[in-house]
Formats: sequence, structure tokens, C-alpha cells
Amino acid sequence: MSHRVTLIESLIAFDVEPHESILAAALRAEVNLPHDCKTGTCGSCRFKLVEGGVAYAGEPMGLSPEEESEGFALACQATPTSDIVASAEVLPSTRPTPELHRATVKSIEALSNDVVHLVLELPDDTEFTYLPGQYVNILTDDGAPRSFSMASQPAAGLIDLHIRRIPGGSFTQARLAALKPGDTLDVELPHGAFFLRKEDYRPMLMVATGTGLAPIKSMIESLMDDPDCPPVALYWGMRTEGDLYLHHDIPAWGERLYEFQYVPVLSRAGEGWQGRRGYVQQAVLEDIDDLSDYAIYLCGSPEMVAAAKSEFLAKGASANHIYADSFLFQHNR
Repeated sequence: MSHRVTLIESLIAFDVEPHESILAAALRAEVNLPHDCKTGTCGSCRFKLVEGGVAYAGEPMGLSPEEESEGFALACQATPTSDIVASAEVLPSTRPTPELHRATVKSIEALSNDVVHLVLELPDDTEFTYLPGQYVNILTDDGAPRSFSMASQPAAGLIDLHIRRIPGGSFTQARLAALKPGDTLDVELPHGAFFLRKEDYRPMLMVATGTGLAPIKSMIESLMDDPDCPPVALYWGMRTEGDLYLHHDIPAWGERLYEFQYVPVLSRAGEGWQGRRGYVQQAVLEDIDDLSDYAIYLCGSPEMVAAAKSEFLAKGASANHIYADSFLFQHNR
């Protein structure tokens, strides 16, 4: 039998058929719940159960035990075991719709040993926009899209990407190495439910590892010169000092923000490193005892995102104000 899901904030209701996930039923009913990976990994589709229960075929990676104990569930994996009353964000229909474009390589250069800065340019007559934090799909010859977060604001038809080379990756290593200015790529954008919530005026805590900095950079740039900009703290975790590919540029961002703190953290620092050492989420916990007042943005490795969620919730963070995106690196990237 089907079960009814009612969203308390919007009073929207829809039915979920047997063996159908809550997210699948919502999208079928044209209810735009946040979502991204649809595999239970990224956590974008998290919602809170108020009444009723759900079941999973297998425990989803994107939901911590602490979140589950507080009544949260993942819509892409959860099937209802009864009628449900839930608290969930419904994304506005005004969110940009993904469109296909032919982009031209404007420039390509190394930012570090394994990170490449790729700038793509769309035709002059192309109108496109995206929300800070969203990503683009590059469509490759093998038919599988490669997803990369956009690292700046939409301007003059440019798409700014930080791409990490993955050993053996058919795109990030083989195809990327052969690209040169003037080459073309088919792209689809924008995608993603990880984006800046400007309506959330809390002080912003941004925690990234690796090229998870890219969408965070886009968000921070969108706040520059904004008189309503809240305080922003950026913690960026890498292995070695050489991996911090924008380390010398980031402090200048504070000149155009209301209040800005930058804390780089290295897990395999050399003897000459004078900054913070260890894991980036631990540095946050050492600096901030109570996280209840923060809007928290997490982007990077699934391990960091999962650990940060769990440990930040234990320090008072509001699960409703944690926005996260896990970067998954497959061999064929």
C-alpha cells in the first residue's frame, strides 16, 4: 500500500508507492526536494521526521548515527513504513534549469602538482547563471559525465574549474593533458543542491579539503562587497604545503568581506610548516567550543564530511544548518 508524506512548512503532500523512495515520489509529484547523488552518499536530501517511520535497504553513508538519532533521514534511500509528517526544504522552482552548451577552452594551467585550473568560455550570445556552489557536467566521449564545481561567479560567459588529476582517470589525466586553448567541450549546467543559502544570516563556517575549495570560493566571492555579509571563517585541509594551491591569494579575500578568517590545516606537514597540523575538522573543534550559532558548509572527501558532521553535531551544531557536498573520486574520472 502507498503512504502519504506531508511537509509541515509548505503543507505540500504526496503519496509514496511501495518500494519507491521518498525522493522519487517527491520528484514524480513535482516537489523539488534537495538532492544530488541519489546514492545516499552526499546527504543533500536530508529531511527530519516529525511523525512516522522509514526503512532502508542498507544504511546510507551520508547519514551519521547522530543525525539519525535526532530524527533525520535521507529521502533518496528512505521508504516509508507509515504515513509521514516531515520537515524538509523545498527548493524554489526559480532555481536555474540545467542546459547543454558547447564551451571553448579559454585557458588551462597547473595550480599545483595535481590540480589544474581550467577556464571554459561559452558563446557570446549564451545566457546562463548558477547558484554559488553548484557544479557543471562535462560530457565525455564515453557517455559518462564528469562533474566539477564552479569556482567563481558567472561572469562574461566563463566557467572556472579546479580539477584534481586522478591517476588513471580517462578525463582528469588523459583527456585533460591533451586539452589546449581553442578546443571545445560539451557541458551541462548548472547542477547540485550544494549552494549558498543567502537567507541564512548566521556566521558562516566553511570547511573544505582538496578541490572542495572550489565551490566554497564561489560562495565567498558572491559575498564580497555585500553590506549584509556575515562573518566568514574558512578552514582548508590539505596534506602538504605544496598542495595549498591558492594559499597566497586567499588572505586578500578578506579585504572585500565584512569579517574573514582563513585557517589552512595540513595532515602531513613538513618540519618548516608554521601553521596548524592534523585534520581540518579537528582544528575547527579546537577553535570553536560551541557551534550552535553557525551556518556550516562542508565540501571535500566523504571521510571529512562524515567526521565533521558527527563531531560538529556533538558540539551543538544545528543539523538544519549544515550544508554538505562529498567529492567522490572514481578511477574513470
